[in-house]
Amino acid sequence: MRTHLTRRSLIRGLTAATAVATLATGLAACGGDSDAATRTNDAAGTVTVGRLSNGAATETALKVGEVKSISALLPADIKKSGKLVIGSGTLPSGAPPLGFIGSDQKTLTGSEIDLARLVSAVLGVKPEVQRSTWENLFIGLDSGKVNVAFSNVTDTEERKQKYEFASYRKDDLAFEVKKDNTWNFDNNYENLAGKTVSVGNGTNQEKILLEWKAKLAKEGKKLTVKYFQETNSLYLALNSGKIEAYFGPSPNLSYHTTQTAKTPQATRIAGQFSGAGESLQGLIAATAKKDSGLAKPLAAAINYLIDNGQYAKWLKAWNLSGEAVAKSEINPPGLPLTNS
Repeated sequence: MRTHLTRRSLIRGLTAATAVATLATGLAACGGDSDAATRTNDAAGTVTVGRLSNGAATETALKVGEVKSISALLPADIKKSGKLVIGSGTLPSGAPPLGFIGSDQKTLTGSEIDLARLVSAVLGVKPEVQRSTWENLFIGLDSGKVNVAFSNVTDTEERKQKYEFASYRKDDLAFEVKKDNTWNFDNNYENLAGKTVSVGNGTNQEKILLEWKAKLAKEGKKLTVKYFQETNSLYLALNSGKIEAYFGPSPNLSYHTTQTAKTPQATRIAGQFSGAGESLQGLIAATAKKDSGLAKPLAAAINYLIDNGQYAKWLKAWNLSGEAVAKSEINPPGLPLTNS
């Protein structure tokens, strides 16, 4: 997912006081959105996905309820509270179709939120969603304010030093350019020489792009990387020619190309790349604090949804069937510490 405001070092280097202040600011920004994000009219034993999607998804009611053998795996404190606090790094502007404000202009919707609701149903707990910026997503996990992030988080070896994962979707990245731009990535970083590309701060795609930038610099070639606080600013820069490409999560970019297809701002996908680098298929995962005891029940819940068909129907509802995985894995291999 995209991030804003600061570089990846913020996540590692904030002092405790700054982290608490920043977290408070980010969570305060969502205010009552937490309740709105989880309020539904679903009957008991049903989770409806794709609501309020403004055409991004097909609304689909799925039968799912608590599985006692899986909910028994939950840590005692979460079982006692009866709720699972879900982190969603979708402030300030969201990222359709993964997480965004719905057509009622107040409810958080998106594929990631819907999966969190499905998993919570299997675990027999109420999902309580907290929106934040991307930086605050991880600060929330570190502080214990958030139990688990369902927010397009890529499994990486660097993140494993602090977090544990239960994978649930393939992670593919893409380059988006103006429709009349003939440039293509062609799976070759050398094709980025001389280009100006935008990427989200603190993301795995930023890590990959900056390593390509360093390799090009050693070859005497330049790659300019730019950052934008909001999605609207990014696309204004793309349309005006201030940047030539945006490197981000494939679902977000593919959604945007379909939305702009018949407008003067039409864009296209100019190449894809695995979120785990050249040698691995990247994976998106539910992300919890290391040693929290959550990865096992989360993976068990996701695998239950896979085995019983709700997982495939969830992906189909959001037009993401091509990103399906065969099973959820606990801490699978991820983007290496050095992506060569």
